[in-house]
Order: sequence, then C-alpha cells, then structure tokens
Amino acid sequence: MGLLRSLSSLRSDSLDLSAKTVIMTPMVHLLLLPLLFSIAGGKDLEEKKGPFENTMLDVPEGTPVPYPMHQFQVTHPGVNNFRLSGEGREKIKISRDGWLYLEKSLDWSQEEHYTIMVEALADDEVVEGPISVIINVLDVNNNAPYFNQTDYTAVVRENKAAGVPFTRVFALDQDDPKTPNARLSYSLVSQIPNKQHTLLFQINPNTGEISTTEEGERMLKAREGIKYGRGEDQSIETLKTKFDEYCPGNNPQSIPYEANPFFTCVERAEMRRRNADPLEDPDYTLIVRVQDLGGESENALSGNARVHIVVQQNLWFSPGPIIVKENLLGNYPMVIAKVQSNDPDAIYSLVQKERELKFPFQITEDGEILLTEPLDREDKNMYILVVFAKDNNDQELEEPLEIQVIVGDVNDNAPMCEKEESVFEVQENEPVGSLVGKLLAHDIDDAETLNAQLTYTILSQNPPTTPIVFSIDAASGEIRALRSLQRKEEQAYHLSVKVSDPAFSTDCKVIIKVIDINNELPLFEKTDYGNHTLAEDTTVGHTLLTITATDADDPDSGSSLIEFHISSGNDGNVFAVETDGKGVGHLVIAKPLDYESSKDYKLQIDARNPEPLMKNLEYGRESTAFVSVSVTDVDEAPEFSLDILDVTVPENTTKGSVLLTVEAKDPEGKEIGFKLDGDTRGWLEIDAATGEIKTKDNLDRETLETFEVTVTAFEKENPEKSSERVVSVRLLDVNDNIPRLIEKQAFICVKKPEPVIIKAQDGDSEPFSKPFTFTFAHGKKTPNWDLKPIDDTAAILTLKKIPTEDKTFTLPINIKDKAGMGVTQSFEVRVCNCTELGYCYVAPADRSSRLGMGPTIGILAGTLGFCVVVFIVVIKRVNKGGKRKTLTEEEERERNVMM
Repeated sequence: MGLLRSLSSLRSDSLDLSAKTVIMTPMVHLLLLPLLFSIAGGKDLEEKKGPFENTMLDVPEGTPVPYPMHQFQVTHPGVNNFRLSGEGREKIKISRDGWLYLEKSLDWSQEEHYTIMVEALADDEVVEGPISVIINVLDVNNNAPYFNQTDYTAVVRENKAAGVPFTRVFALDQDDPKTPNARLSYSLVSQIPNKQHTLLFQINPNTGEISTTEEGERMLKAREGIKYGRGEDQSIETLKTKFDEYCPGNNPQSIPYEANPFFTCVERAEMRRRNADPLEDPDYTLIVRVQDLGGESENALSGNARVHIVVQQNLWFSPGPIIVKENLLGNYPMVIAKVQSNDPDAIYSLVQKERELKFPFQITEDGEILLTEPLDREDKNMYILVVFAKDNNDQELEEPLEIQVIVGDVNDNAPMCEKEESVFEVQENEPVGSLVGKLLAHDIDDAETLNAQLTYTILSQNPPTTPIVFSIDAASGEIRALRSLQRKEEQAYHLSVKVSDPAFSTDCKVIIKVIDINNELPLFEKTDYGNHTLAEDTTVGHTLLTITATDADDPDSGSSLIEFHISSGNDGNVFAVETDGKGVGHLVIAKPLDYESSKDYKLQIDARNPEPLMKNLEYGRESTAFVSVSVTDVDEAPEFSLDILDVTVPENTTKGSVLLTVEAKDPEGKEIGFKLDGDTRGWLEIDAATGEIKTKDNLDRETLETFEVTVTAFEKENPEKSSERVVSVRLLDVNDNIPRLIEKQAFICVKKPEPVIIKAQDGDSEPFSKPFTFTFAHGKKTPNWDLKPIDDTAAILTLKKIPTEDKTFTLPINIKDKAGMGVTQSFEVRVCNCTELGYCYVAPADRSSRLGMGPTIGILAGTLGFCVVVFIVVIKRVNKGGKRKTLTEEEERERNVMM
C-alpha cells in the first residue's frame, strides 16, 4: 500500500519517470525507497522486518546503495517518523516508515562496527525508544594481498641444508585477518635460470620462508674464487702472489700483471665474486606469488615479488670420513685433515662427541686437525669429532661440524682358539663323510678384512694312521670322518689343527671320541611291579617304589644311559619317576592324591636311551614295566574355593551390608559351617551356614584402614576337621572429616608484629584431604587482615594496621578440603605489648583481678565457711535463754555489715 501511495503521489505531481534524467528531491527519494529496496536488497523484504527493540545486524561491506538493512515495526499507532543518533549518520539513514538503510557503502577497513540509537516519534515527540542498533560490517574479499617489497635480495651458501630457511618474504592483506580473506599462501612461480628443469629452491606456503630443496643442497655452486687463510690479506698484492703460485708459467717477468690477460681475467672474476650485487648480478631470481583464501579458490586474489639470490662459496664442510691406519708410524702430532670457516677470523675448537677419557686429537688456529698418538682399532674403531668455529665473543659463526675418523685395521692379532681343547663325539659305524664337529676360533682384527679370514689345517693326528682318518674344511673348520670308525680299534683321536690368518697362526687341540653305537636295549629287572595302596593324604614327594633296568652298551657312552617315562595311566601327572640315568628310578608322588577324582591308576613305565637306537633295532616289551596303584579314602578337611581372600569397601558401607561370601566345600560332601575370628573392633559377623560376611557396626577408616580376620570352615559332625583362610579387609576413605584448626589462638606483639601461621589437619586421605583453602567467612575481605595460603595445610595471617591499644580479635575463617567440604571456625588473635621474652605483658592490676582456678576455689570455700559460722552463732543467740528481744538500730547495722 505504501508503494501504491508513493506511485499515486508521483502521478499527481506529473513526474516523468521515463526521462533519462530524473531530479531526485528528498521527498521523491523517500517515496522511491520501497521500489529501490526491492531492487537493491536482492531478497524478500519481509525477512528484514522486525519489532522495535535492540537489534544486531550483519551487513557486507561495499553493497550497492541504497541498501535496506532492517524495518522496525512499532506498536504505537501515532508513530510517523524516526530519529537516529550515534555513529555513521552520514552513511546510515532511516525512512519515515522505519526502514533502516545505507545511503553510502560501508568499508570494513575503515570501521568494523557502528552503534546507533533509534527513537520512534509521533509529531516529533518520542513515544518509543531509544533502542540500540549494532551494525557489524562483514568483510568482503576486495583487497588483494601485496608484498612489503617488490624485490628481495638474499645470499645462500653452497651445500645449505635442505629445508633450512635462509631468507623469507612477507605479504600483507587489508581484509579481515579473522576470515579466509586474509589467509595467505605463498608459492614459487618460477626459477631463473632453470636449465636442468630442476627446482633448487622451495618456499614454505604458510610462512614465506625460502630454503633449498634436496637437489639444491647438492647442486648449488658458487662462482669460482680464490681461497684465503686465517688472517690473510685479501689485497691485489695477495692476489698476485696466489696467481704466481697457481699459474707459475703464465706471467713472464717482462709483462706487467695489468697487461697479462690471464691475471686480469682472474682479477675481474675475483672482484665480481667479492662485490656481487644480488639485485644487479644475481645467480638466481625467483618469482614468488602470494594468494588470499589460502590459495584454494579460483577467485583468490594475488600479488607477486622477485627474490634475487647470490650463491656464495661454502668453505665450511666436513672432510670426513677420515681413515687412519692403526699403529701408524710417523711423527706425532700429524695432520690428518683440515677445516676452514667462511669467516677467515674464526677461532676453532675441537671436542669428542662420545665424551670419553681418551681423545688423541687437537686442532690448530688454521683449522688443521692433528692426531697426537697412534690409534688401536681393537681399542676403538671410530671417533666422532665435533668442530666449532666461533668469534672473539664465543658466538658460533657456523653450524658445528661432525667428522668421522675411522681407524683402519692392520693385521696385528693372531687367531685364538675358543677352547684349550675342543672335544667331539662320533658314533661308531657312521658313514664316510659324517660331520664330527666344527672347530671354533676367532681373530679380533676387522672381520670385514682379510686380516680376520682364518684357514684351518690338520698338522698331526694321534694315534697316527695311514691315510689320516679325518679332514677339515680350510675355510669353515668343519671336521669330517674319512672312514667308518670302530670303538674297539680306537676309543679317541687327538688332532693338532693350525689356524692361521695372512700373518699369524695358532695351534688348536682337538679330541675326537668314538662312542659305542646303541645296539643294546635297556631291560627292566621285572615288567610287573604289582599292586600298591596309598592313602589320599600321602604327602607329595613320597617314594612309592624303586624300579631298576640295565643296558649292555658301553657304560661310558650315552647309549647306556637310561631314562624312565610314564607313557600311560598317569592322569593329571600325579606320579613321576626320578632317576640319575644309571638304571635306578624312584616312582614318587608329584601332585596331591584325590580319592574323589581318581581311585585307581595303572601306570606304564618305559625305559629309554637318550641316544637313538641302531638302525632296524626297536624297543620291546622287555623295556616296559607296569605298576598298579589304589587310593584309599581319607576324611579330609573342607576346602576353600579361593586361597586368597581380599575385600575393599568404602568406610561408609551401611550396617548389615554383605562384604564377601566365602565359598568352601567338603571333599566327602559333608555339611560344613563357618566361623570368624580376629575381629578386634567387632565390626563384622559371618553367617555360619552360608559364609556371608556382613557388617554389624559402622566402619571407620581413620580408626583402622586395613585389618585381617580369620574364617574357619569346619565339618559340623567333626569340627576338628577344619580349614582356615585369612580375609584381608581394606577400607576406602570417604569425605567424613573436615579440616580443623590445630591451634585456635595466637598473639601478635605491637612493637614487632610478625605474621601468624595458621595450620589445619584432616583425618581423611586423598582426594578428600589437602590441599586446604583458607578464606574469611562468606568470602568477605577484612580491611585490617590479610590471609594467604603458604602450602597445602597452612596459611599466613598478617595484620595490616596496629591498633592503638591491646585488643583481642575473633576472626571467622573458613577452611575447606580438596573436595570443597569445610566449615567456618573462630580463630582468636590478641594484639598486645610484649615482654622481652616475646609474650603478652599483663599489668599487676589486671593480674589481681584475674585470679587463677586455685585462688578462686579457695575464696569460695572461705566465704562458704564464714557463712556457716555466722549462721551457727545466730541460731545460738536466738535460742539462748529463750529470750526475745528487739535489736537496736546499731545492732542491726552491725549484723548487716557482718553478713
């Protein structure tokens, strides 16, 4: 309707809207607002309407104007205008019908927020409001990022470690840094030159730091130049001298240096290298780009810059690894390497990385690394040296260098036998070529060199035979039989074996024993050892019987050893056979017998040799024996289901709660009962029938945290048959105690006021105990007192202003434990004049008026006695002679005084 009225008004004024030029009077402007809003707003204006109340609006910067922000809808019927006050009134306007709109676009970079006040008017009188309107200007990505320089210069040395920055670029963006509009990303556009199509540099996308790539670390090379030593003058005269040293035939004496083309070429190259200007004569130029929106959008704005780089020589590099032969002959100290800093005035120092006691290295002021004494590879095969280059202020000029010094091996050690005598056994009748054993020897020289490569040779055999009976592999030391051996011919052979390296040799002793072949079976003296009876409570380890077997093989060989194995009938591995291998075995009880589980056993026991039998020979019935065992029942005590009974409960467990049910049973199935002993506090009781352990009184951890009781399970018919178990009870703390003051009184001397230490204690444990918090009651601050904690259980109370007279203060202090439990407690502080001993002074008058407990009782007792005496005297006077007489005024006064 407002729009129709506006258009009708325009028609009556004959305003030509089709004209190319329209004169916008303020009135026409206001009338066209609804139409313009609908065009400029880009959305339904209904969404921008709201009640007349405090409002917060978000408005993008740079919007086309007029831009409708919000229409206030008032409830007062007489409102016909609105009034604005506050910030931005030249840009922010309001129409008569309550439309808040922009007449000029907003710019986030100029102002992020506007706060205005709006009043609703009825004929210029405020009828509603004012209300506050906060307009948040939203940033739009309308600012391109830019570098703080268009050209950067940098210097990088050869072999600069990849990924380690040597320079950086920096860019800015005027957009909101809290939004992606100002989130910048750096990238490398191109590298000039790039002849090998390999990038030698990289840029950190987040920081703009520039570093070398792995290829750059290897491939970057500086311009060739002259090397100068420590303190050496870099003048033209020095250059001429070095030219003569390196090019002795290129400068005849008759030609001046300035006329020698070779010298002038070297001079120009050296001057160019020394005075290289990265901006004018760079080795490399990098084109770098910065983008906003993190570089992740096609709409990202960008900026560019150039980085001009000069590559400098890097004289500081590790000369290692350095190989030095052990026991090297020569004059010491001797130069083994040299380092040179890029700073000719550097001061060198050398340390050992391993920090060991022996360090036979030094470094000269010129960077020469010296070896001070011969090395021994067997003592230490490698050293790691760390070289520092520092200035006169002990500041590092270069990254520390690590140099490996490898000690080269020299054949200075003879081979050694692993044993004084190596003993091997071989069975008779073994086939030709059978392995007897491997002789072990070693050489402590470097195993990776020929110095430790050993060769084995048999020097002699005793008893001698023709041909020799054994051979040895020259490289491995494996000894093999060259023919089948018979023990009846020789029981042992002694060999002398030479073990040698290229320079030294050692003789090793070898003994080869020919052992009997296992061609005889072990035989039991009898194959049936009859029936045996055992009570089920027979102790473990009891020997039931002794069995014997014999073997006709050579008694000194493994073929005659006899082992006994129970191969069947031994359910649960209750029995075992103990033997020394000489044919005697003892059948023993290995585990407790149980009549209820197994009453009878029929054991099969086999006699076996540890050595394999001769081919085609097998064990027979003569090598097997049988034993029958019967187990008799015994009335056993009840058995608990668990050996260890532990229970942990909170100390506030309610009375009558079940802590634990003890389980036990009688092996014979008889009825059992339970009893409990050792409860000195009377806290627990047990159900005699079920084994339930309950609380019969309140538990208290502060009284006793852990305790033990004994539970007995017994047969009801035969109580002597019983078993016991110890039940361990641990009480968990609950927060049932509050922190309490240890001392409730203190004093402060006026002339020498010292803070008072307040301490508290709590009977609970973690987490219901310390640390305590100390505060004045209700959180109130006391003007003249300060209370601060000093540790977990104490606080310091400080008097700020000394009173003019002795005074006693009662301070309400709230003390809480770690869980926040606590109460307010009174703490009494007396501020007083003190004696030389540091105690409160008490004046004599005060002393007489403040009697102790003893004098007070004496005075009361004396007064009471005096009253009794007076009472008796009066009674006697009254009764004396039966006289009744009126007391005179004076007598009455006397009596009153006495009373």
